[in-house]
Amino acid sequence: MVPTPRRAGAASRIRIGAPAKVNLDLRVLHRRPDGYHEVRTLLQSIALEDTVSIRPRPGPLTVRSRMPTLPRDAANLVWQAAARLWSALGRPGDPRGAAISLRKAIPAAAGLGGASSDAAAALRGLSVLWADEAGARRLGEVAAAVGSDVPFFLRGGTVAASGRGERLRAVRPLDPHWVVLAVPRFGVSTPSAYGWWDETPGAAPPGRRPPRWRANLSLLRNDLEPVVARRRPEIGVLVARLRAAGAAHAAMSGSGSAVFGLFRARAAALAARAAVRGADWSTRLTRTIGPQEFARRTRLAVEGADPGGTLRGAGTSTNITDCAEAGDG
Repeated sequence: MVPTPRRAGAASRIRIGAPAKVNLDLRVLHRRPDGYHEVRTLLQSIALEDTVSIRPRPGPLTVRSRMPTLPRDAANLVWQAAARLWSALGRPGDPRGAAISLRKAIPAAAGLGGASSDAAAALRGLSVLWADEAGARRLGEVAAAVGSDVPFFLRGGTVAASGRGERLRAVRPLDPHWVVLAVPRFGVSTPSAYGWWDETPGAAPPGRRPPRWRANLSLLRNDLEPVVARRRPEIGVLVARLRAAGAAHAAMSGSGSAVFGLFRARAAALAARAAVRGADWSTRLTRTIGPQEFARRTRLAVEGADPGGTLRGAGTSTNITDCAEAGDG
């Protein structure tokens, strides 16, 4: 049970970790009448993370980052999350009273969920700063309205998602793995990737995730990978190199452009990272994290508040069933 946030009072700054994710499996079923796509996906938190800092500030809400290409207005998902929470609290106009700073480590437009994770972290922090007594339930509802992946980042670990990605169900955590990320210099927009899938008849036959996928991770797949790789061949090259380097599973994450490989041993992951290095992409070594570590990483650190200086952020279990997936093994 996540405790209700206490009032921030004299807090001078709130800091929250915002971990990235990879899609272990992604099945695209069909395009819905509302324009979204019906999906079934398996999401996994990883240790690569941004940091979101929030401080009280008179006047309109601001969003800042050292990344020059990051929007600082309503085009930024963090700003949108703040606006939706502000409205849900019954407050008129645009959000006020906070300055948000983003320290980015998660590559943008890479399918790693950086913007969605930042938005979820901002919701946690703002719910404390703005004294949202409704807590977890309201955050879950707001998160689902902000974006398909945002509810996952209030939970973390290993989670099965359906609908457009907002309906979540916990599964038994994946055993720890080292993760080699290869990130091309180009990004892939989510609308483009799904648009290419729409334009490809029979892009992937309908299918369910294999019931015993843990015994053979290579059975997992990403339905968007072939259609993106057709336009960006580097994706296929990176997946093939990671598989050749011994990855238990290698695939594009989400709508791309990042590719990941899973390894049980750190030494094997280091060797694979060296094998896939290239001038046209960057590589990173990280690891999977379970729900307990995710909770620690996303705990609110509050400066200038009560003695002890930390608050656990408001999370949500909305639309999540805490049980193993049927047939999950």
